[in-house]
Amino acid sequence: MTSVEILEEQIAELDSASFAKLRDWLIEFDQSRWDKQIEADSNAGKLDFLINAALAEHQAGKTRDL
Repeated sequence: MTSVEILEEQIAELDSASFAKLRDWLIEFDQSRWDKQIEADSNAGKLDFLINAALAEHQAGKTRDL
């Protein structure tokens, strides 16, 4: 049995309060990992194409004030 399968069995046995606590922790943990990945990608220049596209649209007059 894999570690994931063991975790799945253990999670299935949790009471509602414990499951809710785990779910909230997983959501926060996932968001934190996502933020770190976005920051790493940004620092590596992998998102520069988005900045360049937005600047080009703005310079072409395709944007509006919010």
